[in-house]
Amino acid sequence: MYNRIFDILNKLGTGQYASLLTYIAVFLLILIICFITIWLTRVALIKIMIRVFKRINPGWNTILQKNAFYRRLSWIVVPIIFNLFNGSLPDYNFVLKKSADIISALLFVFIISSFLNAFEEIYRSYEISKTRPIKGIIQVVKVILSIIGGIFLISVFIGQNPIVLIGGIGALTAVISLIFKDAILGFVAGIQLTSNDMIRIGDWIEMPRYSADGTVTDLSLTTVKVRNFDNTITTVPAYALVSDSFINWRGMAESGGRRIKRSIMVDAATVRLCDDEMISKFKRIGLISGYMESKLNEIAEYNKKLDFDTSLHINSRHLTNLGTFRAYITEYLKHHPDIRSDMTLMVRQLGYEGEGIPIELYAFTNTTKWSEFEMIQSNIFDHLYSVISEFGLSVYQKPSGSDLRKSVK
Repeated sequence: MYNRIFDILNKLGTGQYASLLTYIAVFLLILIICFITIWLTRVALIKIMIRVFKRINPGWNTILQKNAFYRRLSWIVVPIIFNLFNGSLPDYNFVLKKSADIISALLFVFIISSFLNAFEEIYRSYEISKTRPIKGIIQVVKVILSIIGGIFLISVFIGQNPIVLIGGIGALTAVISLIFKDAILGFVAGIQLTSNDMIRIGDWIEMPRYSADGTVTDLSLTTVKVRNFDNTITTVPAYALVSDSFINWRGMAESGGRRIKRSIMVDAATVRLCDDEMISKFKRIGLISGYMESKLNEIAEYNKKLDFDTSLHINSRHLTNLGTFRAYITEYLKHHPDIRSDMTLMVRQLGYEGEGIPIELYAFTNTTKWSEFEMIQSNIFDHLYSVISEFGLSVYQKPSGSDLRKSVK
C-alpha cells in the first residue's frame, strides 16, 4: 500500500515531500477504514442484540445501549485493523503496533466497565437488589480492572513485560494499602453488611454519631447514603456501620406494628381509695363494668379472711382510683380498632420521680406509617387526658404563669 501511494504522489510532482505525504495518506486511510468499520459493527451489533433480547428482555438491550456497551464494543475492530495494516508504514510500523496494544488495554477496561454498569442497573431492577446490593463488589472489580489496565499501559510504553511490573508492585504494597485504605475497609464492611443482612436499601436507620436518621438510598464500596426525614443527605462510611452501633427499624416495619411507649404523669396528691360514690360511678363505665364486679368480689373474699378491724381502711384491701384508671386504659386499648391485640399490650406504673406518677402505655399500632402512627397515638392520649378527671385524678404539671396569678388572687 505504501509503495503504490508513494508512486502516485511522486508522479504528481510532490518531490521531497512524497514520503511524508505518503505516511499521512496511509494513516488517514487506515483511520477512515476504522471509522467505517466501527459504524458498521455498531449497527450490526445493535440489530443482532435487539433480536436476541426481544425474546429475553427488551429492557436489557436499552440499558446496554444507555451504558455505551455497544459503542465501546464496536471499537474492538480498531486494534484488529491496526494489526492487519502492520507493515504499511515502513520505519513507523511500531506506531501501529503500540497504538493497537494501547487501544486494546483501554478497550479491555472500558468495555468490561460498561458491561458491569449495565449489569448493576439490571440487577437493581430486581427485588433481591434491596437485600443483596452488589454496587460495592462492582466498584472493587472496576478498581482491579483499572489497575490491570494501567499496568499493561505502562508496560507498553516502557517496553517491559507486565509480569515484571506486577512483581515490582509487591514492594509498594504498604503504600497501596494506605492509598486504598477506605476502599479496602469499605469492601470488607460491605461483605459483612450484605452477608449478615445488616442493612438494605430502603431501610430506616438511625445513627446519632453521624446525624443520620432516615432511609438508606444507596450502598456503595466506601459509603452509605441516608436521606434524612428533613430531606438532607447524610453520607456514612460503610465500615462505621460495622464498627459502630446503629438502629435499624426494618424489624418494626416488617412486623406490621409500631410501638407506643409514652407515659401520663398523674398528680400523686389526687390518688386515693375509692368510696361508695366512686365505685357506683365506675360500675356504670362500660369498659370496666366487668372488671369492677370481679375485682370487688375478689376484694370482699380477701377481706373476709382477715382478723383485723376492717373499719380501718389500712387493715383491708380497697380499690384505688389510680388502679381503676389503669384498668380502664388497658380495656380501652384492647378495644381500640387501631391497636394490635396479637402484640404486647400493657399499662404499667413506673417509679415516682417527683414529677408525678408515670402511668406508661406500651402497645403497638396496626400501621407503621409515621403520620398514621402519630395520629393514632395523639387520639389515644387526647382521650385519656380528657377522661382522667372522671376518676378523680389530675395530670401533674409544673406551675405556669396562670397558676401563679391565681395563687396571688
